[in-house]
Order: sequence, then structure tokens, then C-alpha cells
Amino acid sequence: MDLLSVTASIITVLQLSAKVLAYLNDVKDASKDRAKCAVEASNVHSLLTNLRFRLEEARADAPWFTAVRALGIENGPLDQFKQALEALQTKITDGGRLKKAGEALVWKFKKEEIASILDRIERLKTLVEVVFQMDHFKLSQAIKDDTNFVRTHVLAIESGVDNIQHEQADAKHSKLLEWVSPTDYPAQQTDIIRRRQQGTGQWFLDAPEFATWLSMPKGTLFCPGMPGAGKTMVAAIAIEYLLKSVQSSSVGVAYVYCNYKAQEEQDASSMLAAIVKQLVQGRPSIAEPVARLHKQHADQGTKPCLEETFGALRDVKYSTVYVVIDALDECRDGDGTRSRLLARLKDLQVGQDVRIMATARFIPEIEAEFQTAMKLEIQASDEDVRRYVAGQTHRLPRCIQRDPALQATIQDKLVEAVDGMFLLARLHTESLLDKRTTKEVKSTLDRFSKGSAALNDAYDEALQRIDGQLDGDKELAKKVLSWVTYARRPLTTAELCCALAVERDGTELDPENVPDIEDLLSVCAGLIVVDQESAIVRIVHYTTQEYFERIRDTWCPNAPLHIASACLTYLSFDRFKTGSCSSDEEFEERLRESKFLDYAAKHWGEHVAEVQSDACTLTCSFLSNSCLVSSATQAFLVPTYKHRHYSQEYPQDSTGAHLAVRFGLSLILEAMLLPEGHERKLELAKKDSQDQTLLYIAAANGHGLTAELLIDKGAEVNAQGGYYGNALQAALVGTHESTVRILVERGAHVGLDVQLKGAMHHVLNNASCTPSLVRLLQQYGAPLDTTDVNNMSPLHYCVKFGHKTMARQLIDAGVPIDLRVHRQSWPSKVSESSSSKEKLSLPASGSVVTGLTPLHFAALTGNLTMTEFLLEHGADPNALSDYGETPLHLTLRTKLCGTKYQDDWTDLYLRVESLWDLLEFEEDNVDAVLAEISVTREGVFNALLSDPRTSLAVTDHKGESPLHCIRYGKPESATLIRKLVFRGADQFNSNLSQQSPLHFASKSGDNASVKALLLLGAKVASTDEHGLNALHYAAQSGNHETIITILETDEARAVDLIASKDKYGQNVLHHMLSTHSIKRVETVRWLRDQGAHISELDDSGISPLARFIKSSTLRIDIEICRSLLEIKENASFIDCDGRRLGHLCARTADFGVRILNLLFEHGVDLVKRDRDGRTVLHHAAICGSLTEQSLEFLTKIVGIQADEEDTCGRTALQYATELAAKDRSRRIWDFKRWDRTRDILQKFQTNCMDGSCPSYA
Repeated sequence: MDLLSVTASIITVLQLSAKVLAYLNDVKDASKDRAKCAVEASNVHSLLTNLRFRLEEARADAPWFTAVRALGIENGPLDQFKQALEALQTKITDGGRLKKAGEALVWKFKKEEIASILDRIERLKTLVEVVFQMDHFKLSQAIKDDTNFVRTHVLAIESGVDNIQHEQADAKHSKLLEWVSPTDYPAQQTDIIRRRQQGTGQWFLDAPEFATWLSMPKGTLFCPGMPGAGKTMVAAIAIEYLLKSVQSSSVGVAYVYCNYKAQEEQDASSMLAAIVKQLVQGRPSIAEPVARLHKQHADQGTKPCLEETFGALRDVKYSTVYVVIDALDECRDGDGTRSRLLARLKDLQVGQDVRIMATARFIPEIEAEFQTAMKLEIQASDEDVRRYVAGQTHRLPRCIQRDPALQATIQDKLVEAVDGMFLLARLHTESLLDKRTTKEVKSTLDRFSKGSAALNDAYDEALQRIDGQLDGDKELAKKVLSWVTYARRPLTTAELCCALAVERDGTELDPENVPDIEDLLSVCAGLIVVDQESAIVRIVHYTTQEYFERIRDTWCPNAPLHIASACLTYLSFDRFKTGSCSSDEEFEERLRESKFLDYAAKHWGEHVAEVQSDACTLTCSFLSNSCLVSSATQAFLVPTYKHRHYSQEYPQDSTGAHLAVRFGLSLILEAMLLPEGHERKLELAKKDSQDQTLLYIAAANGHGLTAELLIDKGAEVNAQGGYYGNALQAALVGTHESTVRILVERGAHVGLDVQLKGAMHHVLNNASCTPSLVRLLQQYGAPLDTTDVNNMSPLHYCVKFGHKTMARQLIDAGVPIDLRVHRQSWPSKVSESSSSKEKLSLPASGSVVTGLTPLHFAALTGNLTMTEFLLEHGADPNALSDYGETPLHLTLRTKLCGTKYQDDWTDLYLRVESLWDLLEFEEDNVDAVLAEISVTREGVFNALLSDPRTSLAVTDHKGESPLHCIRYGKPESATLIRKLVFRGADQFNSNLSQQSPLHFASKSGDNASVKALLLLGAKVASTDEHGLNALHYAAQSGNHETIITILETDEARAVDLIASKDKYGQNVLHHMLSTHSIKRVETVRWLRDQGAHISELDDSGISPLARFIKSSTLRIDIEICRSLLEIKENASFIDCDGRRLGHLCARTADFGVRILNLLFEHGVDLVKRDRDGRTVLHHAAICGSLTEQSLEFLTKIVGIQADEEDTCGRTALQYATELAAKDRSRRIWDFKRWDRTRDILQKFQTNCMDGSCPSYA
């Protein structure tokens, strides 16, 4: 392939990409995929433009050009990029044909189609960048002339790029999943299934109830069972079946194993997050809801609240989702966690096919939640017990292994004793392990009990076996069982072994003192197990934990003190006396080397809390060492999600007192505090690096008694500091009601802070707010109706989070349901006094009462529930904002008038339209999401419209009625028009600029809405204040069908609308060709044939063609120019500055031989100068648009002299040199173009001086 062929290929692709970019920018209601395609195509367009100019400077025999040829080989990168662009163009424009009436350009791509197109675009971008590198480095020497060799290397490069991209995408997805939830339930599932005896649990899979649940949309299956019945194993068997037989690209499966040891971590939000994680784990294409949450929270180091997590789960789209929750009885409910989890799962079922299965003990509160659900009781079947015992025979003594009759007897006895409790089968089997004779075995079998006492008897027997071991083994078993039962979370094998190896007063861990995990298992009589997948040590069953909790005070009374001491001793090791780590790498190395550090740092305080008096000396010693405190604080409080410098994101400068307060260690704190006086005041007021006082930390963690102690000792209850401002606000955000009560009783201010937020603002701006907290704050006089710096009142926050109960409380307390706020930018005002600030939220005296009400907020955000609630309670649907907008204006327009301050009113994530972020999904899901948005918006609109009080005659500050506020171009626009007009809206009403609804619909190219308005009597000839009529606006949209609809009306024919001009003399073609909308040569020709004046000048002396060229900054459509140049008058155009068409073209980025040839062929004078004596070449130099080919054309064919001077005595080279010397942002398009233009002119001048002017033909 020669130089010209490669250049021609690139130019062809550039022309096509410019056209596709124009289409992409005009797509209606497009997803983020459209934006991605536009950005990526634009990036490649810029790279190819640079490459084109570089090629024009290159010689065909240059080594670099040999490498460039690889881009142009058959079916190579350029061809593939061209194919991708053609795919975009064809589908967007429906095969390149004009759209049917009423259609706009729409996005029709499936996810996999977009992925393929973006892949091809990305490959070309990478390869072009490689080509540029080869221009400067030795890579150009590696490519030979052989085409096959080039093709091979191109494929290799593509393969390498693909692999890198996939690896990067996978790594990014993994980090995202780890951020949303650190849980690993799949590992636990693997471990449980590994322990399953083959064939057990089949009865459950064969049960009619299970089969019915599998096929029942939105079905719920509740599986209760007695303790030890095997509920967790059955849940695991059901999950395995779902994963293997049901899960697919359209059917999701997720599950949660509730664990009494993980109740602190397993709140409702974290369990929903774990479900989200599993649903998107293997499908990055549907992870957008998670990515959106990450974008909102990751930079701030915050985690999503329950409502946000639920929103993400709701937005992860599958046709069907199966959710299995095991051991609901182990999920805490004292704080409402279990109730909230079940409520959210039921909410999911309202709008989606979510099928829920749950296991639990027979607990009335849980059974009440599943009153209407199918039930299937779990109990050990006789056949399962026999299978299990048979499968354990190889572990039993030889006297059993060699006696089939005895084996049968054991099975019979166990089936009789188990009585539906599978755990007993295991425990009884374990009790036979040390029976070495048949007589001993039979004696043990005779002692097996049944009923409620059976488990206790089995555990008692297990402890007897432990006590019967050697003294060393007995003591080791007690330590192991104490650690496993007292631990605040499940321990890994490494953590347990390290914990047991800690020696009293030790300064380091002695490796020779670390026990082997197999020895630990062997001495515990089968009461602990190890999950092989996760290396987690677990107690054999929840009932085992309950058993040890009952006997803890007698069996091993010193265990709590021993565990607390071990944690403190470990944290005081010499290795930690260097303090915290200064880098991520150093911190991670510390965690790898110190296996027990994570547990000890995070839970030592919880263990000490049980034995504060006994552990006081050791605790105070640890807390008095600032380096040890720094080390422990870092390990305790660094974010779980890893990112750059994450290890430094913890409250540095924390003292021992700060650390003690985090665990609510009141006795320890009291012992540590200095005697009363100035020093103590300083200590109490000391803040860490996050500006947190001791009282703030106590309040934020809900330690009310500790907070009370600090206040008694002199802490300032209203001290400012911390993320939330002060202690009360931190307690409110955490919804720690008892702590809030203590603080307000001790004088905490419930009034306004520096952000104008009162206590009521803080508590209601929270998804977890409770009615009792609102009542408490009311009792203490918290302001109910003030506006904060976020331009929100407490009632507005109720609307934000859907707090209907709390909203009713405020209304009952006298808060006006139409409480108004007046949006403004507050930073310059927050330092003023509270009284002056409150006055800022009131309208001026004597003015019409205006402001944004809670109903405005509900309508703006698309909150149907709160819209209906507010209307039912008497909210005014005609309330006016400061710009005259009613709620109906806002829900139709979905935006506010006025300055866009950063507050909740402009937060797009609060709008129902935020679901548009999900439009990267498969086409079916895209339709579902768009339908959900549309239905919700329509619901808000209908609720307002159906209220008999709603007036449609109200206009805003621009004179716009609801008909003006319709978002024309949307599929539902025409329907909204008909509903409004039927309800009494005036379709003839014009705004203050004399624009009618028809003008708005025409400007959007909304043919369906235009037709609807015309049927209702709208006038196409009516004009706005600038003389524009419906035809002019339709022309601006470029929509061919809309233009035809308007011109085919009787009114248009009667007034000769095709010849109409606005107040500035611009006709229909001026308007069409001056905008950035898609312009089609077919439309231009059709208008010309209908009588539009092609060469008519407007009042400023500009023709439609000149207007078109001026507006075509990046690309000039040659065919439109050719069509217009068929009228001879156009070729002789001159503007008021003496510029001809050639001068105008030189000022565009698409200036080249192609357009010059066209102008030259149609008689445009390219030699003439403008009023300043500048040639076309001067203008190309000033705009940086010159190429070597265009320079040759101008000098050799047109006859322009390159060194000609303008009236200022300056040549093109002088302009180019001056402009190239200017500093410019690298972000502007092709910022090097002036340098390139200067170099072209300098080279030309040098060669001409040598007598060898170059030829670029």
C-alpha cells in the first residue's frame, strides 16, 4: 500500500467518524454507552487527524511509513474501525434512511454489540499510539516490508492489548466487589458442601414444596426446624442445586449464612451488600449500580446506607433472583436488623421476581414474618442418618469396622435417638471414637437419650471425654474451646494458633510455642471444625455455643480475663513499639507477619469490657504507650477497602484515652484521666487528626455511659469537631437513642450549628431515623422548620428518605406542610448569627409568598410515594417557587430554574432518572429501567394533575406554563400534551419570549408532539419575539419529518411559510444550516425544491452556505456544499469583511484539498483577498488548518504566493510562527496544529529558496 492509499484510507475514515460523531451527539435519550462511543470515537478521530498530517510530511521510502502500512492492510485496524463506525451509523440511522414520522434517532444497541464496537475502537487507538512511539524509538526497525509479517504482528499486538484490557477490567471489578462487601459466603458454601455425606438431603430437593417454590414467581419458602436438625446443610444443598441447575445469565442466585459470631458485621445493609456482590460477581456488565455507589462513597471513605444498598440491589436486573437466607434466628433483631432485612427482601418482591427461601428455628417472631409463605419443616430423615453413620464407619474403631451387625445396630440406635436432630447423629458418632470393644460400644448406645435433654447429655458426655484426657490435652482443649466460643468473630486457624501461643508477659511470639491445628482438633472431642476453603475455625453448632455460655462461669471462669490479657500482651509486643506504619506496603507486611494483629486490634476492647477491674493495670500500661496505641489504632481503623494510601486513613494523634473511649471502657478511662484541674481539661478537649474529641467518639459509637462519665469529668458537651460537627450530631447520625437522651439531658444544644443544621436536620437526613428519636428531640425543643445550608428543612429531609411517619409527626407538631425554602449559596453567610441566618430563609416583606415546598422536592425528584402523601395531607399543588414554578412545572421539566447550587435540589442521584446509569445493560433490561422511570414520572404527573386544586394556568418567571415544561422529544410527550389540554391547559399560551408549546416541540424535532398540537389548533405561522416560527424551529432540529409536517399544513401553504424570514432576515435554510444538529443533503434539496431561497442573504449579509461553513468547525459536509453550490450566486458570496467562501473554509478543521477542489470547480475565487488584504493562506495559518497538500493546491493550482503580505505587512508564516509560540492548554482540540502549520510553511519557504519547491501530489 503506497503513501497516498494509506492517507486516502485515513481521510475516508475521518470523514465517516465525523459523520457518526454528529449522529451520536443527536441521539435522543441515549445511555452512557452512547457517550462512551462518542468519547472513544472522538479520541481516535483526533489521533488519526494527527497521523494524517504526519503522513503528508512522510516519504514513501521512510522506515516509519513501513510500520504505518500495517494499519491499512486488508481487514486491518483501519478497516475494523471503519466497520465499527458503519455499524454505529447503520443502526442509529436505520440503515442510512431518513426516519419515519415521529421518530428521533434512538439507541438500539445491545451490550455485547457495544462491547464489540468499543473493543475495535480501543484496538485502533492503541495501535496508532504505538505507531507514534515507533516514530521516535527503535520499534520502527523491527517491522519489515512483508505484509504477512506485519499482519502477524498486528494480531499479536491486538491479542496483547486484549489480554491487558481484560486483566485490568477483571482487577477493577474485583476491587469493586471487595469494596461493596468483604464477605465470602461462597467459600463457606464450599466448606459446608464438602462435609455433606453423599445422598443426604435429597428428600428436601424431592419435596413438592421445594419444586413449587422453584417455579413460583415471587414465591417464599420458609423452612423451620429444631436446633440441630440440619438446617444449614439443607440450605447449602438447596443453594448447590440452584447454582448448578438454575443459575444463568438471566437467573441470579445469592445467599447469606447468618452467624451469631458475626452479628456486629451482619447488619441489614451488609447482608444486602453481600447479595449484591454475589449477583454481579461473574457479570461485570451489570455492575453499574455498584459502580455508582462506589463513585459516591469511595473518595469520601464512607459506606452506603441501607437505602442506598437496597437501591443498588433493586437495580441489578435479572429476570428471576433466588435468595437463600440460612439461620435467621442467628441474625440479631434487638436493633431491628432482622426485621429490616426481611422488609427489604419483601420490598424487592413487589417489583421483581425474587424468590426467597429462609431457614430458622421455631421462633414465634420469625414465624410471624412468614405467615403467608409455604412451609417445609427440616428434620433429619432416617435415611439421611443411616447414610451419615455409614459414611463415618471408616473413622470408628476396628471393632465396629469389622462387624456389619454392630454397624447396623449403631444405625438403628442412632435413628431412634436422633429423632429428627441431625446434630445428635454427629455428636453420638463422635462419642464412639474412643470405644475400643463391642461391649463399650453397646454400653454407650444404651445411654443415648432422646428429646430436649439429648443435646445437653451429648455435650456433657463430650466434656467428660475431654476431662478424661491427659492434663495437657485437657487444658489445651479448654483454651481452644474458650477462644472459639468467646471470640467476637470466627477465628482463622493461624489466628487461633497465635492466640494460644501468647505467653504471659511475653514480648514476642515464640514460634516453638505455636500449636498444630490438627492437635487442637483432636483434643476437642469433635466440638470444633475447620472450614478447609476459608481456614475458619468454627464451633460445631450454634447449640454448642449456647451450651458453653450456660456453663462458662463454672467450666472455665477465667477465660474472659485470659483472652483479654492475651490480646493486650500481643498488642504490646516489641515489634509494635515502633508505632504505626508509614506506607501501605509496610502495613500489609506487618499484617502478614503478625497473624493475630487484626483480631487483637479490633476486639481487645470488647474482651476487656467484661473484665475491666481485673485487667485495669495491663490495659492502662498498654494505653499509656503512644507507639503501641498508634500501631493498634491503625490496625483497628484503616478502611477495609484498599486504595492508594489507605493505610494512612485512620485517626492519627489518637491517645490511649481515645482508644479506650471507642470501646466504652468507662472504668479504664476513669483510672487513666488526670486529676481534676487544667491538665484534665486539656486532656478532655484533645482531638485526634480527624478533629474528634473523647466525647464525640463516645457518642458516635453509642457509648452513653462513657459519654456521661466524660461530661461528669468536665468534657464540654457542645464542643465542636468531628465529621458531623459535635457529639450530639454524631449520636443522631448513628441513631443511638440512649446516648442522644443522655447528651440532651446534660445540656447538648439541639439548635442550629454553623451549617444551619439543627438536631432535627441531622436525624432526619438519615435513612435509619426512628420516630422515637424525633419525639425525643421535639421534647427538648429542636427547631422543626428552619433551612440549612443544603437548602433543606427537616420536612424536606423526610421527603428525601420517604419518612412518612416522621413527616406526619412534624406536621402534627405544627410544621406547615407547605414550608418554603429559598435556595441560595450559603458559604458567605454561615458565619453570621443564627437569627440573621434564619431570616435569610424568609420571603421579603410584602412579596408574594414563594419558595420551594416539600411537594416541590417530591415532584422534582420523582418520589411518587411522598407526592401522594403530601397531597393527601393538604399540600398546595399550586405553591410557587421563587421563580414561579409549581410542583407540576418541576416534575415535567425535571430541573430547577436559577443558579445551580450544589445541594440536594441539584443532586442527580436523588432523581428517579438516576436509573439512567443502568442503561449499559442488555436491551431488555434497558427497556425495563426506562419503563420504570417513565411509570414513576407519569405517576407523579397524574397525582398532581388529578388533584382538583391543581391550576394549569400558572406560569413561571419566564411565562412558561406546564405545556412549555414538557420535555419534548420523549416518547410520552404527545400523551402529556393531550392530558394537559383535556384538563384545561391553553395550547395557545406563549411565554414572555412569545414562544408557544409548538415552538418548543418543533425545536426538539418531536414530530408526534407537533402533530398533536396541530390537531389541537396550534398555528405554525405564529412567531416569537425574534420572528421565528415553527418552521424555523423545526429546521434547527434538522428533523426531516417534522419540517414536512409543518410545511404540509394548509396554513403554511396559505402564508407561503417556506419563504418566511425572522427579524434578522434569516430563512429556513439559515436556521437549518447554522446549528449543530444533523443536517442531511436530502432535506436541503427537498427545501430547495419546495421554494426555499438557497442564496438569499440575511440582514448581516450571510448566505445559508456561508452560515453552514461557519458552523462546521470540525467537519464540512461536501454533499451539502455541492448541493448549495449548484446555485451559481452562492459561488460569488462575499461577507462584510470581504471574506469569500475559501476564507471561511480555511477557518475550519476540515480545510483541505477536498473542499478546495469543490470550491475551485464551482468557480469560487480563491485568489481574492479580504478587506484586510489576507489570502486564504493567511486564514489557514491563523487557524492552524493548513496541510501540505492544501498548500500545494493554493500555490500551484490557485496561484497564491506563500510570502504574500496583508495590509499589516504580515505573511502567513509570520502569523503561524507567532501563534505557535503561544502557550495553550493540551485539552483543546489538536493543540499542536499551529506548530504543524508553521513547520509546513517554513519547509516550503526553505525549499523555494533553494529553488526546489516541493510537490505533494
